[in-house]
Amino acid sequence: MQWSEVLTDKSLSNLPYKIELNEYGQIVMSPASNQHGFLQVEIAFFLRANKTGKVITECSIDTPKGVKVADVAWGTDEFFLKNGLVTPYQAAPELCVDILSPSNSMQEMAEKISLYLQQGAEEVWICSQDGKVTIYDTTGIMPNSTFFPDVPEKFQC
Repeated sequence: MQWSEVLTDKSLSNLPYKIELNEYGQIVMSPASNQHGFLQVEIAFFLRANKTGKVITECSIDTPKGVKVADVAWGTDEFFLKNGLVTPYQAAPELCVDILSPSNSMQEMAEKISLYLQQGAEEVWICSQDGKVTIYDTTGIMPNSTFFPDVPEKFQC
């Protein structure tokens, strides 16, 4: 299956969970809770309020292992001028954020961090279910964000 087929398939339009494609074109599902949605909005509002650029939720990114969807992403104006609203993006915005769901494994998240960075993200934030943020770049865990030095250690629900 191609991402364009997922987008136009009416049977997939109102699912109560996020979907992605793996490297074989198979749909991978991840249930989202209200807490997940709340954290997604809090992070998006924080990003928008603290730096110029653009914020997008449910940001689809084509990777060598299929289309992955960052819960929130931030990119410079230059990124969005260059890439527009193409779906999925062939390159990742500068910052990709994933919020953990109970169904996510650490192996899955390590792979997504790696894939976002391979596709050009400069930072990846992983937000735990309780709102704690861990920041990664190509060298591993970072003590703080380069883009958002005032990022809270934990987003409140």
